[in-house]
Amino acid sequence: MAEKREGRILRSISGFYDVQTPGGLVTCRARGSLRRGDSPLTGDLVQISVERGKGMVERILPRRNKFIRPAVANVDALVVFAANVNPVTEPFLIDRVAAIAGDQEVPVYLVVNKCDLDPAQDLVRIYTRAGFRVICTSAETGEGVEELRELIRGKLTAFTGNSGVGKSSVLNRLCPELKLPTGEVSEKLGRGRHTTRHVELYRLEADTYVADTPGFSSFDTDQMEVILKENLQYAFPDFGPYIGSCQFHDCTHRKEPGCAVTAALGAGEIEPTRYDSYLRLYEKSSQIKPWELK
Repeated sequence: MAEKREGRILRSISGFYDVQTPGGLVTCRARGSLRRGDSPLTGDLVQISVERGKGMVERILPRRNKFIRPAVANVDALVVFAANVNPVTEPFLIDRVAAIAGDQEVPVYLVVNKCDLDPAQDLVRIYTRAGFRVICTSAETGEGVEELRELIRGKLTAFTGNSGVGKSSVLNRLCPELKLPTGEVSEKLGRGRHTTRHVELYRLEADTYVADTPGFSSFDTDQMEVILKENLQYAFPDFGPYIGSCQFHDCTHRKEPGCAVTAALGAGEIEPTRYDSYLRLYEKSSQIKPWELK
């Protein structure tokens, strides 16, 4: 007779799921009904059955949140990695991930890595002013790593960002025994190779888990979630002080007269790159019908 257990998925790859349970780690397949519907994700809490040493994911327990890219669930925060050198991170990549997280009310921390090579003062200024917690790190020197450790302690966080920015390198600094593979960045193309092929949870301390995720490029943003255009303004925390003060209650903060958001932009209270990202995301959201997001 099959034994019932509950646990958390630590790794999902090629249809197999490694589930940490009180009785140990069990490698599972998923019921056909799950494979055809809402597939299990790394970070999911699941109910499994174990028979003759083989596991089966029977049910996904209620989620607090989930993301398509990175493919992870039940996170306490997203840690977005960026750099201003080899490769240079486009602010829109940060803003797209941050907006998706903000739409689900998941906190976002920005880690500006490779600060020993370039302090990325513009990125630090933009996102500090926008209300994000920003940490400058160097996987090479160890700068900022202990500050990051304290920030993520006691949480399940996902490290995400563009390829080559140093997520795995910083994770190796946080936990050297992991010895995760890291890749060189192409000098010609200015982008990194994908050394992380799947999403995997690593336990740093008793109650601290980090999901290392595959890096993405600007082309991959098309695979990410789309937010309803009516909700998009709320996913930008730097818009918050001005929402509700516009001349029109249904203001989209684009071309309307009396818009408090564009007035704040003109006064230098909102960073131009943040507003440009909002316009790009609004245009993308306008092409999606609500029923397509169900």
